[in-house]
Amino acid sequence: MESAQPLTESEIITRILSGEKPLYEIIVRRFNPFLYKVGRSYNFNHEDTQDLMQDTFIDAYRNLNAFEGRSSFKTWIIRLMLNNCYRKREKSSYKNEISSKITDHTISVFSNQKNETSKMIQNRELGQIIEAAIAKIPFDYRMVFSLREINGLSVQETASLLNISESNVKVRLNRSKAMLRKEIEKSYTADDLFEFNLMYCDAMVTCVMHKINEITL
Repeated sequence: MESAQPLTESEIITRILSGEKPLYEIIVRRFNPFLYKVGRSYNFNHEDTQDLMQDTFIDAYRNLNAFEGRSSFKTWIIRLMLNNCYRKREKSSYKNEISSKITDHTISVFSNQKNETSKMIQNRELGQIIEAAIAKIPFDYRMVFSLREINGLSVQETASLLNISESNVKVRLNRSKAMLRKEIEKSYTADDLFEFNLMYCDAMVTCVMHKINEITL
């Protein structure tokens, strides 16, 4: 649907609010990977992350009228996901479910230069090793790394979402990379971490669209 209608988020929202509810599928498909990476960076497992994503997409749909365009829609919906993750963690005293076991085959991730982090992760085992290494980073640093490097937000957007200064974002990002370099040895693309498989994407779309069909804006 998205390829056939390369619409901006503002155009999609306007048309949804005018009654074209099926267009919300574009929103779900477009932002599935970003929300998934946020949930996994919070150290929630795959199933809990999917539940949080579904809740976030429903929350976003219910509150489309509240989106004023002061920030990008990407930032807005990630903020909703962060809030849901925070509430779940606080409510259930959630414990880390991601194994921190690293195999003897150490690999490295991110160098100081973004352009050097271009090698694709082609092996699931390697992806799990990287995921485990990221899970070892203290929460404050892990979230900055996730928003900046994995989700591609700007320094300003990251600072706004986490309620910290831009200089703090830069410091935490540099420190998070240093922590990762102690765990791994080669460079891999941040975009490939916690990849949300198309199979899961389709299932999420089906579930969310079923639920929003019961909602009247």
